[in-house]
Amino acid sequence: MPRFDVTIAGELNLDLILYGLPEQLPPERELLADRMALTLGSSSAIVAHNLAALGSRVGFQSRIGDDELGPIALERLRHAGVDVSQVRVVPGTAKTGLTVILPRTGWRNILTYSGTIAEFCWDDLDLDYLTNSRHFHLSSYYLQSSLRPRVRELLQRLKQSGLTISLDTNDDPADKWQGGLLDVLRHVDVFLPNEREAMKVAGTEDLETAIEKLAKLVPLLVVKLGRQGALAQRGNERFVSPAHSVDAIDPVGAGDSFDAGFLHQYVRGADLPTCLAAGNLAGALSTTRPGGTEAFRDAEHRDRFLQKHRKAEPLM
Repeated sequence: MPRFDVTIAGELNLDLILYGLPEQLPPERELLADRMALTLGSSSAIVAHNLAALGSRVGFQSRIGDDELGPIALERLRHAGVDVSQVRVVPGTAKTGLTVILPRTGWRNILTYSGTIAEFCWDDLDLDYLTNSRHFHLSSYYLQSSLRPRVRELLQRLKQSGLTISLDTNDDPADKWQGGLLDVLRHVDVFLPNEREAMKVAGTEDLETAIEKLAKLVPLLVVKLGRQGALAQRGNERFVSPAHSVDAIDPVGAGDSFDAGFLHQYVRGADLPTCLAAGNLAGALSTTRPGGTEAFRDAEHRDRFLQKHRKAEPLM
């Protein structure tokens, strides 16, 4: 029996979310937000946190700086039950990353100081730790610039050890969508982009064309469609699952929470309709509190939400 259900190697930072700012930000003006939240950020950490909150055994590797932000992020993961014993604290000029999110009506600005995210590299990894698992997940492919040249090698090593592998690219700040991703995908079992990311990776503005192309590269393609739910394409089979209707407060981290819900069931051998429903439910839960993990941190709120939505039973 492996020590973990899922291991994750990736970025770790906090999100500072400022609500209520004007649509335009004129220079040399002091502009006031009406609310703020400081939450656990980074796709990798959100997936790890929420997987653990749902009951998966999660091991996490990352790199942070010797500053005030890193311990806060570590404590959030530790409190959820994530093993963070292999997170390295590295002194130096690079500090723990920070993302500032400015939500607007229907869109948002995302400003990231990458810091130690960009410095996380092969030498930070403990392969024995990562392989002591049933499954490995990688997020934020384009943010991990120092690790990216060896991601293909990493995935090959993990596959040889018998793990299944999932990948979620998240956004590419350079908007080039290259960096050897298509070759890396040949070593991935589950690819988890959203609609925009799927089309960007496939080099097309048509979703169906993107699905057709990407489904030939990976055994299982799962595309997150926001309010339209999600779909899974496995060869010629397609499964569609609708989104839940909830009073959404904040969409930050909903896609990463979907990943957590989906993978929580996937590693247990559940069928695709169950995995998709679990992903949509976790994504919906995430939107009911600010940031990507606050709805999962509040156990009473989380359990009440899952009880209300009877389809939450696969997550229990």
